[in-house]
Amino acid sequence: MTINVLLTGASRGIGAAIAETMAAAPDVRLARQATQAFLAADFTDPAAPANLWARALAELDGRVDVLINNAGVFEASPLDAPHAEWVGQWERTMRVNLTASAELCRLAVRHWQEAGRGGRIVNVASRAAYRGDSPAHWHYAASKAGMVAMTKSIARGYANQDILAFAICPGFTMTGMAEDYLESRGGDKLLADIPLGRVAMPDEIATVARFCALEAPGSMTGAVLDVNGASFVR
Repeated sequence: MTINVLLTGASRGIGAAIAETMAAAPDVRLARQATQAFLAADFTDPAAPANLWARALAELDGRVDVLINNAGVFEASPLDAPHAEWVGQWERTMRVNLTASAELCRLAVRHWQEAGRGGRIVNVASRAAYRGDSPAHWHYAASKAGMVAMTKSIARGYANQDILAFAICPGFTMTGMAEDYLESRGGDKLLADIPLGRVAMPDEIATVARFCALEAPGSMTGAVLDVNGASFVR
């Protein structure tokens, strides 16, 4: 049977690599979200997640088997910014990184419950969920920590219904966003903090996402997989 997959944040970087990896898998049908291509959705709009879900169901003949939440923003919000600006950035990041993912997770779980069958959720979080991030990225770290906690809650709550949930926590990954950040943080100095000596490549994260989406055994549900070159170990 064909496995129907909804992937968010597919336009570049990790998301594009996941899309390529999933599309190459046999018997997989992929619906992709991005702001300017495929199933366009801007997650700063509170109505976007439910609208995306409805359009994905229409494209996938009424059935989603796997949800991969990858969409996110990583934007600096300096502590000395005007208060309203700082709060606005916090709320934007939470809306895009956490709340939209939570809405899609809820819709997926309810979809599977109503159909009387299981499904899989793969949430792309971050090393920042455990290690934290820079003083200008409280909001980003908090949103990703929330994603990890949400994933564990889903795994514990619905495993007996064959609804499985996994989280992936990349460290720095060689996307355009990561390249800019590496440069802003000193490049070589930051790399010195990664025992592997390099940042991850998007296809490495994609390999882990595909495994969780298609192959990971049920007993792995609730697992959080680190992909950070040993820059943070738990």
